[in-house]
This record gives sequence, C-alpha cells and structure tokens, in this order.
Amino acid sequence: MTQATLDTRLDGVVGARTAKPLQRAFEMLTVGDLLHHFPRRYSRRGELTPLRGLPTGEQITVVAQVLDVRERRMQRRNGSLLEARITDGTGTLTLTFFNQQWRSRELVAGRRGIFAGKVSEYRGNLQLQHPEYELFENRDEAPGAEQLDEAAAKAWAETPVPIYPATAQMPSWTIQRAVELALDALGPVTDPLPAEIRDAEGVMAYGRALELIHRPQTDADWRGAQQSLRFREAFELQLALLDRRRRAGLESSTPRPLTSGAAGKPGPLDRFDAALPFDLTGDQRLAGDTISAELAQSHPMHRLLQGEAGSGKTLVALRAMLQVAGSDGQSALLAPTEVLAAQHFRSITEALGPDLTAELNPVLLTGRMPAAERKRALLSLASGTCRIAVGTHALISEGVAFYDLGFIVVDEQHRFGVEQREALRRKGASPHVLAMTATPIPRTVALTTFGDLEVTTIRELPPGRQGIETFTVPELEMPNRAARVWARAAEDLAGGRQVYVVCPAISAGEVDPELDGDETGAEERPRPLANVEDTVAELRRRPEFAGVQIEGLDGGMASDEKDRVMRGFADGRIGVLVATTVIEVGVNVPNATIMIVRDADRFGISQLHQLRGRVGRGEHAGLCLLMTTAEQGSVARERIEAVAATSDGFALAEVDLELRREGDILGTAQSGGRSTLRLLRVAEHGELIAHAREVAAALLEHDPELETAPGLAELIAREYEAGLLDNLAKS
Repeated sequence: MTQATLDTRLDGVVGARTAKPLQRAFEMLTVGDLLHHFPRRYSRRGELTPLRGLPTGEQITVVAQVLDVRERRMQRRNGSLLEARITDGTGTLTLTFFNQQWRSRELVAGRRGIFAGKVSEYRGNLQLQHPEYELFENRDEAPGAEQLDEAAAKAWAETPVPIYPATAQMPSWTIQRAVELALDALGPVTDPLPAEIRDAEGVMAYGRALELIHRPQTDADWRGAQQSLRFREAFELQLALLDRRRRAGLESSTPRPLTSGAAGKPGPLDRFDAALPFDLTGDQRLAGDTISAELAQSHPMHRLLQGEAGSGKTLVALRAMLQVAGSDGQSALLAPTEVLAAQHFRSITEALGPDLTAELNPVLLTGRMPAAERKRALLSLASGTCRIAVGTHALISEGVAFYDLGFIVVDEQHRFGVEQREALRRKGASPHVLAMTATPIPRTVALTTFGDLEVTTIRELPPGRQGIETFTVPELEMPNRAARVWARAAEDLAGGRQVYVVCPAISAGEVDPELDGDETGAEERPRPLANVEDTVAELRRRPEFAGVQIEGLDGGMASDEKDRVMRGFADGRIGVLVATTVIEVGVNVPNATIMIVRDADRFGISQLHQLRGRVGRGEHAGLCLLMTTAEQGSVARERIEAVAATSDGFALAEVDLELRREGDILGTAQSGGRSTLRLLRVAEHGELIAHAREVAAALLEHDPELETAPGLAELIAREYEAGLLDNLAKS
C-alpha cells in the first residue's frame, strides 16, 4: 500500500464517511490538516474531569464515572426520559435521553468513559441533552484480564487519552480514530526546519512530534511534542512576517519629501501648521517626524500608528497627507464604516479650512452614495484634481482609479484583512502605507498580528482633556443606581450638554444566544437584548427627557439618514444619540459628556474602552456608565469592572489578553479560513514569540532568500498562497 503524505487527500485515508464531516466541521481536506488538529488537553482512563464550573452553552468533552440511572415519564409530552448522573467524585452532571431506555444497559453505575455534548442548565443543575459518549473497556471483563499484572493495569489507567476540539457531529473519540488511521498510513515526514536550528533549540523531528502529540505513552511525550510544535509555529509565523517586511522594503516607491510650494511659497503642510490653533503634543511631533522621514525614502513605508482614543492619530495622518500633496501625490484614507468615513471627511475639511479644501479638493466615497456624487468623486480621483480621498471598502472596488496614489491610511487596521490593504495598494505604484488603530496592542499581539509593520505609539493625550470617570451599574443588585442613570443624564442635558446611549442590538427581535428554552428547561426564555428601537421609544416617554430630541443610529440605515443624524448630533440639535457600536471609533462631538452602555456585558474590553473615548473630549469631564445584569464573579462582570478600574488602554489591553479564552485574540473561529495559530497563545508565550523572531531574523540576515532552507521557503510560499497570514490581520 502506498504511504500517505501530509498532502494526501483525507478521504483516501479515513474514508469519505469520516472525511466529509471533518471537512464540514473543521475545513480539513488533507492528512496534514487532520494531524495539525491537536488535542485540546489530555485525560486518563483512571482520572476524572472536574465537573464544577463547566460553561453553559458550550460544547464540552469530559471523562467521568456513571453514578446512577433512572427513568421517568414526561409530563408535557408522551414518552419517557432517561436520566443518568455522572460524577467526578464531587460534582455531578446529568445526561438526558428521550425514549432511549436501552441506554440503561450501557450506562451502568461505576462505568467510566468520555462524554460529550452542549452544557445547559435546568432548575439549577447542569445537564447534557442526548450527549455522545464512549465507555472505556472494563478491564475486569476483558479477555485475558486475569493475566494482567498490576503494572499493566496501572499503565492502562495512566496512559494519556487525547481530548480533541470537537463538535456534536464529530466527537473527540471519532477524531482520535481518524488520527490513528492517518498516523498508521503516514510515511516519512520531510522536516522543513534546518537541522542546525532543531539542534540549537532542542526541537524534536517533525514526524516524531506529530506522533507523540497524538499517541503519547507518557505526559513527557505530549509535553515535549507540544513544546517542539509550538516553537515551529512561532518561528514559521515570524519568519513569514519578517520575510514580507523584507520584500516590501525591496520595492521601489516614489519619494514624497517635505517640499515648499511653487516659487518659494509655503507648501500645504507649512500653511496647515501655521494655522493650527494649538501646539502638537510631543508624541505627535515624534510620530510625525518618523513618518515624514519615511515618506521621503525611495522604498514604501509600512507603519502601524497606535494610540488611545483622542490622542490625535488622525491629525498625524492628515499632516502626512499634506506632505504627499506637496509633491502633487494623492492620499486615501480607508475607514471600516460609513459613519466613521463621513466623520473623518468632515473633520479633515474643517481642519483644512476653506482655502486648502478648495486647493486639495478632498472627496468622500462610500458604497451607498448617489450615482451622480459617486461619478464626480471618481472623476476627481482619476484626473488628479482630488488630492485626498476618504472612504469605506468602496475605495477598493474595481471602478476606482487614482491619478497618482502615493499614500494610504488604513484606519482601525484590525477590521481589515491584509488582502484588502493590498487591493488598495495595487491602485498605486507601491504607495506608502500607514495603518492606524485606537485599540492599544500588547507587544506580543503586535509581533504576531502586525509583525510586518514598524510600530509607532502615541501615549500622550492633548492638554485640556478633563478625563473620564467610569462606573459599573449592576441593574439587578442595585436597581436604585440603575434608575439614577437616566436622572444623571437629564441633568447634563439640562446644562446644555449631550448624551450617548449604546445598545448591543438594533431591534427587539434580537435575543441573547446564551439562553435558549428547550424541552427540559422550557421556563428559561431567551432574554431580549437592549436595543436601539426600544430604547429610543422608552427615553422619549420619560418625563425627564421632555423637549429633548432623541434619535437612533445604526449601521443598517441609509447613508443620507445616518449623515443627517450624525450632523444633528454634531451641531447640538440632537440631545441623546442612541446607537449601536457604529460610533465606537472616530466620532468626535466635544459637547457629549455621558456615555451610557446598556447590556455592557455583551461588549469586549477594547470596545468598552473605545466607546467611553467618545466623551470627555471637550471642556467638560466625561462620565461612562456601564449597565449590566451579569453576575458578580462572572468573566463578563470581570471585563466590565476592569474597564471601570482604569482608563489606561494599554493596561486594559493586557487584562483583555489574560481574560480572553484561547483563540479569541487572533480569531481562530473566523469565517472564511482558519487561523494559523494552533498551539501558540500570545497571552502565555510572549517570550517564545520574541525569541522565535530573533532566530528567524538571524536566519534571514544570513540567508535572505532561504536558499539553504528550501523547505521553509516552500512553506512560506504556501502560507501566502493560502492566505493564512491574512486571517491574522483580520483579528
């Protein structure tokens, strides 16, 4: 029989009946895809899994022992319900089966096995409805059991049992059987990592590591395999990112140096700076000088500018655009939403003033513009009369052409993929690129997601900011405090100021997916999420808001309607703006002083931090009130209280990294492709990531084309082709 390779189709090794559900569940196509689906953890046949604290609503796999089984008639419909309780020795978990009495012959008290299903709660008890399970062989009943000595029995009980990330249709033990077939069929595995690096880093051979991570005999086996494969993962990723940065640096680009205007007349940047009514902060000057110097180079800039909300990143970017305009080049600012694009466009035209606006002719381009406006904008871009373009994904579309695109600014970079950034780059001749984010990024995340970019950080806020106070408002525990929220908002409105209210949903039809009523827990009804439509109606009915204009805003509204609402809020006619997270970043209304977030537990730490950055931007101090029904001690409540405890976005980024479960930071569940990260966790392996980067940099310095490591060169080429690095950049 022909030996399989990592590229062999999976159905030819495990059969179509197994391969098809593996493809549906995990996008597996090859033997390599399956063998890189690593165990989540390891159990033993003689060791039970703790059952307390299992997360409701999630698919879990546990090793446990049957405690007892009972059968009862159902009251609400015909039939019987079989209930088996399993235990870890202290806690219990109930398994429920409808009209399946025959299972009582298998689920005998004392039997141990692996049980998998979705955790739900009924009357205070955790349960699995119709779970999958596989019982361990009872050693006392096995053929030849009487000949087994104590050592063999101990080895059987202590051999690690791999527990895989699984689904209801593809449980862990089915995946394990498929892995066994693949390993048995696999021939010698080519190792892309050079022997000298393996020896220096103590990394085991590739094929050996794959064998031991799936079929360990001892804990030392799988730990050593994990360590080796984790280093490979970090090294290969950093090598690819550094290689991409190196290749970008080899490109030629049109230099855009800072120049004076015609006949010695001051250029656009000089005139803009002369008219500024305030001084730049030290960090803004440093960032501006760095960017200015790179724009003057003959190879393209690739830089990430990160800073707190309100730190003045857009001003730094605008000054760079004016430097490019001084050499008759064009700049494009790409924003993730129409609201943010429109806000940027208004801010830029206001900052430029009438003379520079007339000279540079900035245009706004979005997907929902009227045809006539869009045509005018496209003509301005193609003819070169427009020097600054602001837009959404519409800037990337096929019909958009630039006369001389020299500079690209990508705002909220984490909302775009590398391929989108590249699509806009291809509209110019290797233009300079500045990515911006208001979400502070821990160093390990920056190395892993933006490793192909140089990073500049603005920490200093402009003088005169009054600061923001943040409080948690637990609605169930402190109803009086919750009622006080609206009275406090009314007080600021009476003082001539404005209020944001943010909701996680648009309309009443959206519910909390973590609560779903079912046959055994029918009294649990889905909890409606706070939504824009109902909140607008509720606030308009409140007597304390009488005479106040209250409007809603969400991403699904027509462009002109969104623009009307934002303009009304910006000029003060609208007192209360009830919105979804479309106002999370970029929106600047200095007169807004209160941010109220309903169901704040539905948002992440970075979202909450960005939302509160919308207030406290003027002469009055800001107040952020985070309303929640999350229980004290829950992870959701921890997130909210972490935001309330500090206004330091960089400290919150580290807290966020620690609180999120594996995979959340880098989006391992993204649609459209899997993440490259499997064993690597940026929250835990920062030192390894940094060390792997040093090793990769040393290799590229010695051998930039990887001629001595053809396996690595091929690996990187395949990663580019598969778009795996693009997935990281969308995180």
